[in-house]
Amino acid sequence: MNRAALLALLLLNLGITGCAALPNGKHDPRDRFERFNRSVYKFNTALDHAVLRPVARAYVRYVPGPIRTSLSNFTSNLAYPTTVANDVFQGKITDGVSDAARIIVNTTIGIGGLFDPATRMGLDRHTQDFGLTLGRWGVPSGPYLMLPLLGPSTVRDTAGLGPDYLLTYEIVSRNLITNNYVSGGLFVVTQIDRRAGLLDTDKALDAAYDPYGIVRSAYLQRRNYLLRGDETPDDLLKEDESDNGGKDKPDPPK
Repeated sequence: MNRAALLALLLLNLGITGCAALPNGKHDPRDRFERFNRSVYKFNTALDHAVLRPVARAYVRYVPGPIRTSLSNFTSNLAYPTTVANDVFQGKITDGVSDAARIIVNTTIGIGGLFDPATRMGLDRHTQDFGLTLGRWGVPSGPYLMLPLLGPSTVRDTAGLGPDYLLTYEIVSRNLITNNYVSGGLFVVTQIDRRAGLLDTDKALDAAYDPYGIVRSAYLQRRNYLLRGDETPDDLLKEDESDNGGKDKPDPPK
């Protein structure tokens, strides 16, 4: 199932059940720091509504779709070495070879990554990061965290941000992009593009009784699905209902 379909399923399910926790007084055991997290979420939301969402809406309104797609392809291709590295860290050699080939194809035939011929050639895009690598090697997710500016995370995923940043910076920024203004501009474009991709979810969140609960549940289920891709989203929803104390039980590395 692709990302859009999974997100739609999560929002549909959470639109029905995601706001029941507060009225019933039930505390989600995965969210040990809920009071702090909710205050950070409130801050992030205020900043998003004041700055990032209006910019993302203007970006979609005034920048033609093909240009937005090319910019998204380009920035994704620049950061993709991190995915290849985490494929290797997880022992997924087949995926690592496929993802390395994807970079080569998109960088050459795709004119520096502006286009995505690799997907048409059957080289599918994968999502990997060091947080998922830690999970594959048995590190539990730990409590849910809402990070200032960065958004939803867990203790494990937060620990993975540093290695991923170093991989991207050392492999891409230092060796390929030496101009700080260019790298800074690409970072801004990447953030705006990511926010633009979430505009379709704004109505659901704005209308929700507890948007914080929706974001938390969607994030945790999405990460669990990425970690345990052999399970269907329905399996993950059932697991969340039983929860088992809110602790992850990731599969051992294959």
